[in-house]
Amino acid sequence: MSSLQVAIVGYGLAGSVFHAPLIAAQPRMRVATVVTASAERAEQARREHPGVRVVASADELFADIAAIDLVVIATPNRTHAPLARQALDAGLPVVVDKPFTVNAAEGEDLIARAEQAGVALSVFQNRRWDGDFRTVRQLISDGRLGEVRRFESRFERWRPVPKGGWREIGSVDEGAGLLFDLGSHLIDQAVTLFGPVHSVYGELDRRRPGIQTDDDAFVALTHTCGVRSHLWMSAVTPQLGPRLRVLGSEAGYVTYGLDPQEDALRAGRRPDDGDGPWGTVESERWGLLGAEPEIGPFPTLAGDYPAFYSAMAAAILDGAPVPVDPRDAVTTLRLLDAARRSAALGEIVTV
Repeated sequence: MSSLQVAIVGYGLAGSVFHAPLIAAQPRMRVATVVTASAERAEQARREHPGVRVVASADELFADIAAIDLVVIATPNRTHAPLARQALDAGLPVVVDKPFTVNAAEGEDLIARAEQAGVALSVFQNRRWDGDFRTVRQLISDGRLGEVRRFESRFERWRPVPKGGWREIGSVDEGAGLLFDLGSHLIDQAVTLFGPVHSVYGELDRRRPGIQTDDDAFVALTHTCGVRSHLWMSAVTPQLGPRLRVLGSEAGYVTYGLDPQEDALRAGRRPDDGDGPWGTVESERWGLLGAEPEIGPFPTLAGDYPAFYSAMAAAILDGAPVPVDPRDAVTTLRLLDAARRSAALGEIVTV
């Protein structure tokens, strides 16, 4: 097999910006098929990936899967589970964009179907390959912080006027709201770093007129190891806080600003375009490491979103582990649900 033939279901922001460029840059993969009912997006796909096959519906895709080796689900959240079921039942490996599904039961069902079919299943938690997150993992692994006590993580924006898309006017059952959208990343990162959680506290608010779901949220996780993770996600933050603030017994680490890979992808760059190094952070944006009075800049590791599809290719072709275990995503869904219950009850929830 010269390369894995990949079908991307959905060619909006997720499909066209986050998945397709990374797949196209992976030497063992090719964007072979795109599913979109939009004539404009179909033309975009043909322009960006010459020779791609474009079909208007998932039913049309699954009616002819002979040349497909991997299906990527990059559609609205409520459709993740039914589309992934179709692909798995057809015997195809699957990558699902985050959040995996809209509830844990759907996620567990997909895992069971993948195991029964004997195919790879993974979830696109690309933020595990942010440069700042990779740097924190290194600092913890190297013992530079001592015993970590508190982890603070933020995805904050200033968008006082709603855009009106399904993420703002949809329901919780559809996977709408910032808790699903950004909380999926923040909780996954916290659990990846510090392991199981025994209690959750959540605050969910609707701050802007006309929206139906949360646009301002806070989640506190108490990990069984003793670390406390405090996570903020908001569309109504006029002044942004630090992206990461990690406090240990020996030192702290603070960094501002988002990983540059998203902006690069939105601007049309690809990891293999030869236009300079990928995912690097300029020295003036490095985080600060140390303890008073000795605090100074610490180099940020380069971000590496391409690693996800490199690992996915290895999982399918070489039998290696998938880049993100879908069971991790089910854990995240359970914690998202616990945060929602906590916010409704106004109390800490034990999980």
